[in-house]
Amino acid sequence: MRLATLLVPGRGETVAAVSPDGARYLPLDGTGSLAERLAAPLPRVDADWETAPRISDVRFLPIIPRPGSLWCVGLNYEDHRLETGRAKADYPTLFTRFPASLIGHGEALARPSVSHQLDYEAELAVVIGRTARHVAEESALDYVAGYACFNDASVRDYQGHSSQFGPGKNFWRTGGFGPFLVTPDEVPDPQDLPIGTRLNGEVVQASHTSQMTYPVRELIAYLSRIHPLHPGDVIATGTPSGVGVARDPQLFMKPGDVVEVEIGSVGLLRNGVVDEAQADQ
Repeated sequence: MRLATLLVPGRGETVAAVSPDGARYLPLDGTGSLAERLAAPLPRVDADWETAPRISDVRFLPIIPRPGSLWCVGLNYEDHRLETGRAKADYPTLFTRFPASLIGHGEALARPSVSHQLDYEAELAVVIGRTARHVAEESALDYVAGYACFNDASVRDYQGHSSQFGPGKNFWRTGGFGPFLVTPDEVPDPQDLPIGTRLNGEVVQASHTSQMTYPVRELIAYLSRIHPLHPGDVIATGTPSGVGVARDPQLFMKPGDVVEVEIGSVGLLRNGVVDEAQADQ
């Protein structure tokens, strides 16, 4: 199943099932955000997709617009760690994002007015489906509601202002998240997915989730020791090599660019880039 959080004229924020080809949507009955709905069994959807509304007529919101926690994992692909020149760590490198930094599929990333070093990062996002506390690695995937594409776009000079990644990872409208939440029946193994980025049609990242230093199972188990993970919480699992800051010459996103993150059966996340002054307020 594919789910989305949409902004539908006349309805506002709407949780919807999406057709297999991603072209049409069906609002789900009931109220509450997608995060709230994940705490209960998802309804079965028997839709006549040919008569359902076209998804091209609505806007995408982030899959989970207001996650209770959004953990991000740094340096989780060895080739990316090596290209950054950072030391190998004994445990996952963690930082957090705030909801104000997120945007949906098709919306514009905002290059901030204080920096032109806006970099792309393709990542697999994991959305938690039931409360997880002190879970074992062997059962960790049982707590997953689904997977989505994530672009952990980073403002590199601000990221380097201190040893903490947070400042460069939380600029307004820099986290692309979507377009769909794809349930585990369509992604039986999160470590068996090609992952990559195209910038203006050119491949700039190409890797495979099997290359994660800390796979999804380990990340869920580790984070569940720190605090309970609740339905709708998100884990962005890190990016492979090829980021712009590590290139010679460096390659940063600029207004007019189009960046696409594509991950196997999870989907394709597309965002344009504008200057902050031109972004929706």
